[in-house]
Amino acid sequence: MSNPILETSFLADSPAGKQWSRIGIHNHHGMVIPLFSIRSQNSCGIGEYLDLIPLIDWCHQIGFSVIQLLPLNDNGKNPSPYSTLSAYALNPLHLSLYNLPFLEEFHDLKEMLQTIPKFSSDAHIPYPSVQKNKEAFLLKYVQRAREKILASENYRIFISQAPWLRTYAAFKALKIHFNWKSWMEWPLHYQNANSALLDEIEEDFKDAVQIHSIIQFLCFEQLKKVKEYAESKQLFIMGDIPILTDRDSADVWLHRNLFDLNLAAGAPPDHFNDEGQNWGFPLYNWDQIAQDHYRWWYERLQYASNFYQIYRIDHIVGLFRIWGIPRGKKTKEGHFCPKDPAAWLPHGKKILLEFLKASSMLPIGEDLGVVPPEVRTCLHSLGISGMKVIRWERDWDHTQAYMPYDTYPPASLTTVSTHDTEPLGLWWKNQPQEAMEFCRFKGWHYQPTLNIDELKTILFDSHHTPSLFHINLIQEYLQLVPSLSWPTFEQDVINYPGIISDKNWSYRIKPSIEELTTNMSLMHLMREIIA
Repeated sequence: MSNPILETSFLADSPAGKQWSRIGIHNHHGMVIPLFSIRSQNSCGIGEYLDLIPLIDWCHQIGFSVIQLLPLNDNGKNPSPYSTLSAYALNPLHLSLYNLPFLEEFHDLKEMLQTIPKFSSDAHIPYPSVQKNKEAFLLKYVQRAREKILASENYRIFISQAPWLRTYAAFKALKIHFNWKSWMEWPLHYQNANSALLDEIEEDFKDAVQIHSIIQFLCFEQLKKVKEYAESKQLFIMGDIPILTDRDSADVWLHRNLFDLNLAAGAPPDHFNDEGQNWGFPLYNWDQIAQDHYRWWYERLQYASNFYQIYRIDHIVGLFRIWGIPRGKKTKEGHFCPKDPAAWLPHGKKILLEFLKASSMLPIGEDLGVVPPEVRTCLHSLGISGMKVIRWERDWDHTQAYMPYDTYPPASLTTVSTHDTEPLGLWWKNQPQEAMEFCRFKGWHYQPTLNIDELKTILFDSHHTPSLFHINLIQEYLQLVPSLSWPTFEQDVINYPGIISDKNWSYRIKPSIEELTTNMSLMHLMREIIA
């Protein structure tokens, strides 16, 4: 059983103490809002950066202090926010077109904007049409506003403080020029990036390179504005920074020496998956990164700190040891890297200490799944919170019983589900044995369908554990008001891991932002949950 007083006093003096002092060592309530899942009367078919402004007001009124987002990087034609063209660049699909600078001066563009579908009640995002409409508008807009933007002081400052931008803009220009093929399929001349090649691309593809640079500036301005507004409301934006980087990205294209392309990251076989998993992402060359004084990671985290005060490190155990699969081999033929288990703790600790030095953001580790106990002990010693998913917190080694909430350490984040799991109601429906065991834990009589009172109680519990962070997916709260939810629980799933489906990463919440933020029944229930 944890001692909250001792643990919270420790956090102030931990290696993450400076980050904790900025956030505050007290309870923080919040929700996960996938940006692509929301929409307002102004947005063009998908959630946009400035759509977060009214949601900040709404969360502030409820008493929430954290909005957690999924990764917002440019993912090109791939809807997964975890497979991106750049570890830095933001996704242009989320630009709020109606708020672009100088738009008022171009009446024809304002008329064009009115023709783009603004609102749809579909349960899933029609990505092809959204991309087509927004890309066509942005191309015309940048062509018209280019000279004004290039001449602005804010743009010059942005360019000077974004060393990654040159590579990204050149990479994306070539990516589109070669019909979105991987850089490994480009003509050999373009496959090996260097300063001289970037000079050549900037000359030969000047128009495209400028367009992508300007679009990134526009994204930067809007998302930075969101963070500043959140701070004015005493609310924190929590970003998501995956530790893995896509093989087909600007970062790997240029910084080949920082990655091991002979190994693909994955997970070994376990009792959940007999074959294991191959995610396809290259491993890092940590020796080379250390020789370079972690500069790539420093720049990445410092850029992210323009938008976030807190960040989630996806698969944090991978910083300690990660399953590497040789090219052409089966997943089970892989091995952990580093190979020596004695090296895992010092390896991960060294990296995380560099992360803490790199920015003012407070990291929270996604430490779910099979994680060596000593890794969690190390995270605690650093002052880095892990995650507690209530349905998974059980005495797996002995009785299988659910763990009492008071065993959760303060340095943790309590939640009832994640973007990679089914929402609570669907779990209850699909896993009746687990639901019955949970009912025994709660002293309830099991019913096949999770009712609203039970849901409210579980959500209440998740906001009253000893954890300092209490954050759930927005769709869990929407289930409290049936009119705000889709007819079936299946429609609330964000991602089915390991399954290729156009339903993945296309989830939309049912109400518009305007409907959501004015629903007094939901606001009243959510205030009761955190009271």
